[in-house]
Amino acid sequence: MHLEIITPDRKVFEGDVSSARFPGADGSFEVLNNHAPLISALQAGDVVLNGSGAGTFHISGGIVEVLRNNVVVLAESASA
Repeated sequence: MHLEIITPDRKVFEGDVSSARFPGADGSFEVLNNHAPLISALQAGDVVLNGSGAGTFHISGGIVEVLRNNVVVLAESASA
């Protein structure tokens, strides 16, 4: 699936991943390929990416949208 992490200042990450774990407002959750459509609030914490685009990004909160194997994270701030 294709994932982007975007802050008001810049695009922090763009690439393909096999899964991603997010710090949801009500607890951590993971998104895999062909996940159902979803919009969720995120709290401060780590976004953990697995697959060819593996990495960890710390965000200060934001929103994630999942739709048709495209995942967009709109974060207040993010760092690798």
